Amino acid sequence: MKTVQKISIIALLLVAFFSSCSKKDKKQQNTLTSGTIKVAIDQTMQNLFEELIYVFEAKYVEARIEPIFTTEQEAIDLLKKDSVRFAVTARPFTPTELKYFRKKTFRPEAIRIAIDGIAIITNLNNPDTIISMKNLRKILTGEVTRWKEIYPKSRLGKIQVVFDNTKSSIVRYANDSICKDKPLSSKLNALEKNEEVVEFIARNKGAMGIIGVNTISNDKDSTVVEFTNKINVMRVSHYDITDFSNSYQPYQYYLYTGEYPLCRDIYVLLNDPRGELPKGFTRFVSGQIGQRIIKKTGLLPSVMPMNTVNVRD
Repeated sequence: MKTVQKISIIALLLVAFFSSCSKKDKKQQNTLTSGTIKVAIDQTMQNLFEELIYVFEAKYVEARIEPIFTTEQEAIDLLKKDSVRFAVTARPFTPTELKYFRKKTFRPEAIRIAIDGIAIITNLNNPDTIISMKNLRKILTGEVTRWKEIYPKSRLGKIQVVFDNTKSSIVRYANDSICKDKPLSSKLNALEKNEEVVEFIARNKGAMGIIGVNTISNDKDSTVVEFTNKINVMRVSHYDITDFSNSYQPYQYYLYTGEYPLCRDIYVLLNDPRGELPKGFTRFVSGQIGQRIIKKTGLLPSVMPMNTVNVRD
């Protein structure tokens, strides 16, 4: 009798054990809306993706997104190492990168999710608030090093140009899209993050900072408002002869029309062959809710048309 009881107890314990394991496996399984993943995100998009992740996890309570905010190149390197299967960058895959993934029988995707602007910021005590693309290029290549060379009435001295990080997507953009056939000056300065650039500009009258608009675009964020109160955001013009009528700040509408010259596309780089949580988060970001969040934070959504309203006197 005791033997039968022992066998029954052992059987019950085994059933309970395997049932527990089954539930644990089910809970840990990644689906489109559940599981835990790490994602690598260009640090210039940190403000935006902190909000996107917060809303996504509130909507799908069994999902957990662990962000790694880093440089653009490091985000791509993590994707190539298979440390993450979701990355956010300011460019699509290069042909070399696509070849690398396809050699491993992967079929990665690049999904455009937003249009971002690059903001040129200066100290509040700098009275010159308009710059042409031609003069900006001269500053970045080192052809111009003093404010007086562009603004003859300026009382400021040397121009101190500051980026966020030597490996950032903004430095790459400056090389590829602003300087083009000329290299960046070796005398430019780099810190670590966009927020540090804002603080540096606020303390130095002769400084010029180059940052992602996402750092200063959400006027409903108290930290962002505090930042924007410390600096000037320059108006930038396609034209060599500038005035207020042909120069623009990086507002959504001017990103949409292309009148603001310093625009770039933002992408999700996805390598998720099983179609699990990375794919689900991508659908969320590129879907209606995600695009509305992008619009709210001051960037231009990639799939939501902007409304223009004609106002008659």
